[in-house]
Amino acid sequence: MVDGKEAFPVYETHPGLPLAPGKVQRREFEYIHHGTRSFILSRDVVTGKVMAPFCGPTRTEQDFLFHMQTLVATEPEVKRWHIVCDQLNTHQSESLVRWVADLSGITRDLGVKGESGILASMRSRATFLRQEDHKIVFHYTPKHSSWLNQIEIWLSILVRKLLKRGSFASVEELEAKVLAFIEYYNQTAKPFRWTYQGKALTV
Repeated sequence: MVDGKEAFPVYETHPGLPLAPGKVQRREFEYIHHGTRSFILSRDVVTGKVMAPFCGPTRTEQDFLFHMQTLVATEPEVKRWHIVCDQLNTHQSESLVRWVADLSGITRDLGVKGESGILASMRSRATFLRQEDHKIVFHYTPKHSSWLNQIEIWLSILVRKLLKRGSFASVEELEAKVLAFIEYYNQTAKPFRWTYQGKALTV
């Protein structure tokens, strides 16, 4: 399961006040905003480990393709990969289609982006990427249902444990701490227990 997260490195201009009897920790309201880093992460639902973390200043079509290539390279002996992700346009790109076609031994003409063939539209590209006989098979979650993707659960852990009250002096420090957290988490990673039974949800 794969998804991305944009993180903002924030550095407090003054130290916060520590915990005291009857008082919570207090933080300085002024801060310096250093920029952003985008993370693209995949999680193995069997082991629970976060795999091939990508970090950079952007989250483009090429960034996602690089992440997928790095992910597949971690276990080259795997015969077929099943990837669960949302319907973001970078998850249905021309470069992704061409790469999957090449890995799957498909040599026929893919068409022209925006005009014809498999590359004609996001819908036609997504249909191609869903085909179960490919080396990599994509499964797209419906819109407004991010909770179906377990990496979203893991991202909420990252926010609570590291980012929410974090203070980072630079984007490089932010990147280093997130990658260190992933390495630490993977040492004891376990699969999530999926409790939803498929019953209709009511409000």
